[in-house]
Amino acid sequence: MANHKSAIKRIRQSETRRLLNKYQHKTTRNAVSALRALTNKKEAAALFPKVAGMLDKLTKRNIIHKNKASNLKSKLAKHVNALA
Repeated sequence: MANHKSAIKRIRQSETRRLLNKYQHKTTRNAVSALRALTNKKEAAALFPKVAGMLDKLTKRNIIHKNKASNLKSKLAKHVNALA
């Protein structure tokens, strides 16, 4: 267990940030799967910029790697464009 005041605070901060990162990552994953499940092109085209923005935010905060975000956005864009 931590013995210093600063170490105790760091543990609190780390836990808070971990939970926030976990929440944001899970929310984004749910949005990605919701976009993949759509079959209407109009709805998918409306949702795509929001999901892409969520992925960019995760990248900016170092929650996911930038290449992973790029790969996901590319696959989602292909999916949206392939819809009839």
